[in-house]
Amino acid sequence: MSLDLASLTDEQAAHLYYDWDIWSRPKQKEPPGNWRVWLILAGRGFGKTRTGAEWIRAQVEQGKCKRLALVGRTAADVRDVIVEGESGIMAVSPPWFRPRYEPSKRRLTWPNGAIAITYSADEPDALRGPQHDGFFADEPAAWEREETWDNLMFGLRLGKNPRGVATTTPKPTKLIKTLIKLSTTSVTRGTSYENRANLPPAFFNEIIRRYEGTRLGRQEINAEILEDLEGALWKRGMIEETRVTKHPDLQRLIVAIDPAVTAEEGSDETGIIVAGLGTDGQGYVLSDKSLRASPNEWAQAAITAYHLHKCDRIIGEVNNGGDLVETVIRNIEKYIPYTAVRASRGKQTRAEPVAALYERKMIHHIGTFPELEDQLCGWEPGMAQSPDRLDALVWAFTELMTGTELSPVEHIAAMQRRAQLARERTYVHGKP
Repeated sequence: MSLDLASLTDEQAAHLYYDWDIWSRPKQKEPPGNWRVWLILAGRGFGKTRTGAEWIRAQVEQGKCKRLALVGRTAADVRDVIVEGESGIMAVSPPWFRPRYEPSKRRLTWPNGAIAITYSADEPDALRGPQHDGFFADEPAAWEREETWDNLMFGLRLGKNPRGVATTTPKPTKLIKTLIKLSTTSVTRGTSYENRANLPPAFFNEIIRRYEGTRLGRQEINAEILEDLEGALWKRGMIEETRVTKHPDLQRLIVAIDPAVTAEEGSDETGIIVAGLGTDGQGYVLSDKSLRASPNEWAQAAITAYHLHKCDRIIGEVNNGGDLVETVIRNIEKYIPYTAVRASRGKQTRAEPVAALYERKMIHHIGTFPELEDQLCGWEPGMAQSPDRLDALVWAFTELMTGTELSPVEHIAAMQRRAQLARERTYVHGKP
């Protein structure tokens, strides 16, 4: 039966516009069954965010949820994607039932009294106490702190049937693999192609054409969960086996930079990795601050990481643009400790000793770093691509753990002696 749009009143047209049951595709409708988590694994542009936002709206309108949690990878992601994004909750809510958003309180309040609080996955403890009867989790495959999900689940204890939706581009993380296996998870899979009618032609002409058929395209477009490459130096198992939640006292702590010379849309990211050497002789990855930005922006990000983690030094590669790294770093902070490193050997030769340290269970990731781990496990020696995060990590542990012929224990002892000598030289008669 055809619908005569011209005959509709303004009120009828508005209700039609906001009627998700009419506009949604079958995979965007709530699945049947007694599930606890609706996990949507789909490619870029599938409509994951819209689906999650519409599900939240429906739960509130129908009175099924009164206290909700909205969780994104960062606080900015929650605000810019889940709440205020083009397909976010504010955009999909009709004027007669639109929530009031109070950013300073991290709160949305609907006309019927239902409340949603926003949370950042970077701060898992914020979810330790609150209780909820529903949630929307955006991109959990990219969360660095897996305990955020655990705390979210522990808090899902209000109402008769507490449940939530998680939307993400799939990655073979421990969390995603676990969720898929649970009987209380309803999994929906979809590709970018399924929403082609609603995506701009340029997206398919440029993005899809560029990545279609590639390994990255299989993950980001076709939503495949890809396992390790056979020839990769790093395996997910070796990373997962040694993952920890905290580190011992650190003898050294550095920020390593693998710079991108340009900041255009197709440019590489600048790899920025914070890593340390513990008193136990083990290496620790503390943070991945890599980003696609201008030289001044990535330099500021590295300096911020240096101060935040109380690092000893920043190191940066000079091959990709001469003295660019040191120049932009010192333009921002003139006297910051900095060391330039040069690639006298090929990437594979530099990477192999660091990968061997992982195999020997001597390097640990504190939390989860999905993009970094994707690069480590998705790069084979001889590949043309230049993984920025991988390069920065290799520079970091080459400096910390392979730049000496001493054993790790001897290396620590040497560092302690150097630190003591430095204190004796710096402080004379109790004065600096």
